[in-house]
Amino acid sequence: MKNSKAPKHLSAASRQLWRVLVGEYAISDAAGLAVLEAGLEARDRMLQARKAIDCGGAVLRDRWGQAKPHPLLTVERDCRSQFLAAIKQLGFDVEPTRDRPGRPPAGGAR
Repeated sequence: MKNSKAPKHLSAASRQLWRVLVGEYAISDAAGLAVLEAGLEARDRMLQARKAIDCGGAVLRDRWGQAKPHPLLTVERDCRSQFLAAIKQLGFDVEPTRDRPGRPPAGGAR
């Protein structure tokens, strides 16, 4: 599982990010790979929502001409939160505590 390939359903940019993160942090455990996959899926969905919002605008008009927030704003926000939660869960949000690749040990032990 050490040379785990990026899931094919991820975008090209997310597959590249997968390769970088798996390599730099030596992620080889099933749980770590599952969290990374879920995080990158959320990232892709966030970027898809962002693209649609950019095309249609953050504010849409309903059939009566009333301004309404774009429905995908909540999708973008929720997916951003999911992506950042995965990054935090994997320990990428902290400075590396060792001089070699890999995630810090669990529980903050050094």
